[in-house]
Amino acid sequence: MITLKSRWAKIVVVVFSHFSLLTSHLSAQTQRYVGGDISVLLKYEEQNATYFDKEGGKITDLLVFLKEQGWNTMRVRLFVDPSKDTDKNVCQDLEYVKRLGKRIKDAGLFFMLDFHYSDTWADPGKQTAPSSWAVYSWHPEETFYKYTKESLEALVAEGATPDLIQTGNEISFGMHWGYKDSNGQFVDYGQLSGKLEANSNWSAYKDTNWDNFTKYLKAAGKACREVCPEAKIIIHTEQCANNAPLDVAFFKRIQENEIDYDIIGTSYYPYYKGVLSNLDKGLTQLEKNFPDKEIQLVETGYPSKWAMGDFDYSKTYPYSNEGQRKYTADLITMLKKHPQVNGLSWWYAEANAKGCTGSLSTGWYNASLFDNETGRALPALYELKAFLENSTAITIPFKDGVEKAAVWYTLQGIRLSEKPRRSGLYLKNGEKTWIK
Repeated sequence: MITLKSRWAKIVVVVFSHFSLLTSHLSAQTQRYVGGDISVLLKYEEQNATYFDKEGGKITDLLVFLKEQGWNTMRVRLFVDPSKDTDKNVCQDLEYVKRLGKRIKDAGLFFMLDFHYSDTWADPGKQTAPSSWAVYSWHPEETFYKYTKESLEALVAEGATPDLIQTGNEISFGMHWGYKDSNGQFVDYGQLSGKLEANSNWSAYKDTNWDNFTKYLKAAGKACREVCPEAKIIIHTEQCANNAPLDVAFFKRIQENEIDYDIIGTSYYPYYKGVLSNLDKGLTQLEKNFPDKEIQLVETGYPSKWAMGDFDYSKTYPYSNEGQRKYTADLITMLKKHPQVNGLSWWYAEANAKGCTGSLSTGWYNASLFDNETGRALPALYELKAFLENSTAITIPFKDGVEKAAVWYTLQGIRLSEKPRRSGLYLKNGEKTWIK
């Protein structure tokens, strides 16, 4: 999607034929992304999990099946050294992600890569620095750049180029916490903390930590732009539904520090964040304050059997297959009212203990999109494709004197969101153009 600002209008452009533009009008339809985080799929397959469709037919290739159900995007997390953690779900090192990422791309799906920048789970309550990065005398931003660049280069070489890249996971309160300095004192190099004032500004932040945090994100983003210039960068927080003013203040600070990114990513789990209207209001605030940014719900989920978390939503959405489906349908209806929201991803969608012979056979997740006892796909899985339906094209006539939009493609037919940054030969409005 390309957005043009002029004295006449904001025009959103889509190409109607292979590389052509209409000469008198521009028509726009945002690329939407829908799917799920399937980070544990390889482990489930190794442990002989058996997947079935809703009628009981055996699924031989889950990625092919999900694509047939209208999904177009798969999300996978990446840890630095997951061997440091004993959690059965923390297994996604670079070699693992290369294998799964290549399968995603080979299946013709978009690949969303989620950098955790940790050996274990990174979330609002913990952003533990990787153990191998705990060196006293260097600048962490250099390692952020080096690690991000080398990881992406390895994925590209494997044929697993990401289309969407999260530089951090749920980083509302920073990332890269926890070192001991040369004096043995604990130092939180990248942890953010503060309180919200009436004017929606954060106070009580340690400027040093914001400076560090800014350096980390800029270093990671720089590597993304160099190695994967066509990919979109996501900055992922999780305060939208329960503390929208704080989320707005965070992204204003990101803006003030001139951090390069494309998409605001957020998480929403009703059993932690409350009613759906909370998310609705939060998204409205983000759209109002950041009209030039796309927004994606990169994590969501709802239980199908029993309660989870702190908030009981069962009167509205019973803990059942139908309750989970109804939550999904209502979520999609609400999201489609927000024109900047173009992505929806279900977290741990692939969890399925049916037939498992190893560690994943017990203690299974209750908000996946497969029944862990029967292995059958749940109704909510089939509901997700509705997010891609009925997206409305907007047609706006050109005004006299307004320059026609430039639409860029690679020679391989990949549409770019802006003028290419790398030198090379591209297609501009269907004509070959050399960028120095």
